[in-house]
Amino acid sequence: MNSSFQTIVIVPTYNEAENVSPLLERILSLEENVDVLIVDDNSPDGTGEVVDAIAEKNSRVQVIHRTAKLGLGTAYTAGFTHALQHGYDRIITMDADFSHNPRYIPALLRLTETCDLAIGSRYVPGGGVRLWGLHRRLLSHGANLFARSVLGLHAHDCTAGFRCYRAAVLEAVDPHSIRADGYSYLLEMLWRVQKAGFSVAETPIVFTDRRRGASKISQKEIFHAAGTVFRLAFSHGAAPAIKPPPRQTDRLRPSDPS
Repeated sequence: MNSSFQTIVIVPTYNEAENVSPLLERILSLEENVDVLIVDDNSPDGTGEVVDAIAEKNSRVQVIHRTAKLGLGTAYTAGFTHALQHGYDRIITMDADFSHNPRYIPALLRLTETCDLAIGSRYVPGGGVRLWGLHRRLLSHGANLFARSVLGLHAHDCTAGFRCYRAAVLEAVDPHSIRADGYSYLLEMLWRVQKAGFSVAETPIVFTDRRRGASKISQKEIFHAAGTVFRLAFSHGAAPAIKPPPRQTDRLRPSDPS
């Protein structure tokens, strides 16, 4: 991976005090010199305070403290806004609970040398899931098949949150314009990216269900996702085709010393 790219990893958190410290340690130990932005929704378990203590000692760790549990979608938007304002060229999103293994970050970065959005996918050869029951596997496969069929999405894992965006994608596809929240945000973002004409590619990951803490997925999220698919399917002009800038204009910046 070209080290001249500035990269930031955005991790939304709510009650992840058990996971956030070891996660940061794993990310920061990678050979890739990436920064990390924690977007914490005022976690009552002290997640924000844990990150503050780490950030005081390591300038590569940044944190946004939000006043309440405001939702996954707005956390992504806050993180994207911060990343663009601070001149990052590659913006990665991932979960805080180790369901997304940091060891896949280099593969995502390499993939964006030839595409605009890289997705860590459970549903391409070499990918998979662990610690899921049959019901959840069928539900996830069904949701992805439904979204792909109705919206014409090319990616196999439409609801994946482990992604790496080129900055140009987020500049063209304004995250503030996305109406969906929660995991539906990921669907709408992918739909807008594809509609805008950017290239999307997938690299296999093995998704491991969380071992510590409580899952954030609910029945309500599933209904919201279905509603988002139908809203996008019947929308007109919601995602105008934007011609992606030539790849040679992708901003190259020298890596700042740690």
